[in-house]
Amino acid sequence: MKDKRSYQPDDRMLDLVRNDSELILVMGRFGISLGFGERTVREVCILHDVDVMTFLAVVNYITGRDCRCENVSLPTLIRYLKQSHEYFLDFNLPNIRRKLIESIDCSGASDIAMLIIRFYDDYVMAVRKHMDYEDEHVFKYVQQLLDGQLKYGYTISEFAKRHSSISDKLKELKDVIIRCYPEKNNYLLNAALLEIIACEQDLTSHCLIEDNLFVPAVKRIEKQLQEKGAAPGLAESNLQERKDKTEALSEREKDIVCCVAKGMSNKEIADALFLSVHTVTTHRRNISAKLQIHTAAGLTIYAISNKLVNIDDIQ
Repeated sequence: MKDKRSYQPDDRMLDLVRNDSELILVMGRFGISLGFGERTVREVCILHDVDVMTFLAVVNYITGRDCRCENVSLPTLIRYLKQSHEYFLDFNLPNIRRKLIESIDCSGASDIAMLIIRFYDDYVMAVRKHMDYEDEHVFKYVQQLLDGQLKYGYTISEFAKRHSSISDKLKELKDVIIRCYPEKNNYLLNAALLEIIACEQDLTSHCLIEDNLFVPAVKRIEKQLQEKGAAPGLAESNLQERKDKTEALSEREKDIVCCVAKGMSNKEIADALFLSVHTVTTHRRNISAKLQIHTAAGLTIYAISNKLVNIDDIQ
């Protein structure tokens, strides 16, 4: 049975890895290289210019141990999160795509195979958009806080309110492959599925760290600056009253999304729904604006993911 006490600065780094092998990835995202010998966590962190309390907060949280997060260093945590983004976008997700292509028939003979790749590519685009937003907006906002400036009209609670797990659709892709790709003894595909499962768990953990370590740390510095009167912050109650910019699709728009997912042209959609082609075009433009999805493949994935169509209806 594993020792579940919290890891401490004077524990050997080697013992952490022996107990929880997934921490090898965590160390890499902190910029900590292997080959640390018998050094303690504190010694290894000092050697790599990593705040030891932030490192311990992350590893204790990931491994389900008691976690002290009040002393988290935001600059260190942001570096960790950015490195995680690079890992997913530049290595892990492309590697899974290569394994999928190796394991299924992408010659065009299998419609299901091509749909799986389209599903995956659209998912990766969504992950990139999610992470790019954090890199370009959220982390820059936090840097302003660290510089002593509050941004009027925005707090980290607004990000937290809209922050959602990015692993759900990967789980759905796994389920689609298991249910719909009938090939026996496909060891390459089995290996790809295991990679997808591991990535799904890793992304879930990543989002939870943002929710439970990053967001509370940002709230603390916001509160400190507001108490000092550094800048006119926006009250939490006002934030809750702001209108959500993301609009739900109307029933007619959902009908059109379903038709697009089924491979119908604008003319075919117009005929089926007794609309003009111009009206269909206007609806599709509004749908793209609401969902920020601009391709038929993307709308197909959206329709499947939101249970608007069954995968058997896709041509």
